[in-house]
Amino acid sequence: MKNTWLLLSFFTGVIIMMFVMAETGTSLKTAATPHGILDLEFAYNTTKVNAVIKAWDWKPYHSIDKNSIARVNTYFDFIFLFFYAAFLFLACKRITQNIKGPFAMAGNIIAIAALFAGFFDVLENIGMLLSLHGHISGSIAFFTTFFSVIKWVLAGIAVLYVLTGALIIGYRNIKF
Repeated sequence: MKNTWLLLSFFTGVIIMMFVMAETGTSLKTAATPHGILDLEFAYNTTKVNAVIKAWDWKPYHSIDKNSIARVNTYFDFIFLFFYAAFLFLACKRITQNIKGPFAMAGNIIAIAALFAGFFDVLENIGMLLSLHGHISGSIAFFTTFFSVIKWVLAGIAVLYVLTGALIIGYRNIKF
């Protein structure tokens, strides 16, 4: 029961932070950056980073400083990654307790991969913050994107595992 409350607490944190980040990131979507903060995550060279920064630096009279908003959104991501990595880890572990065989063994590995997704998200955020503070270089841009891709792959695998595991467990529990 304790683990259920912990799992639900982390899930609630994920949902809350998704709304917070979506709300704070809304103004980052421009004609030049239609995907908002994701455009910076995947800006793999200095040309692309500079284009994103330039799109956010443009300030008409009384405009919002989008570069500052991007920094705040990235700081919020440190909270979000804590919740999603922990939730995915615990959800994978919960599924491995209810399913046996190779799927359970894979779940133990995927649970650890979810924690690594959070770690790579930290590295990605550091790269983005460096760029947002004017430290733009080809290396920072490349590694920010590299860490972002790894994060998305690992988190995506964990989400697929959790969804698949939940469907399997749900199907098993249905009484016909």
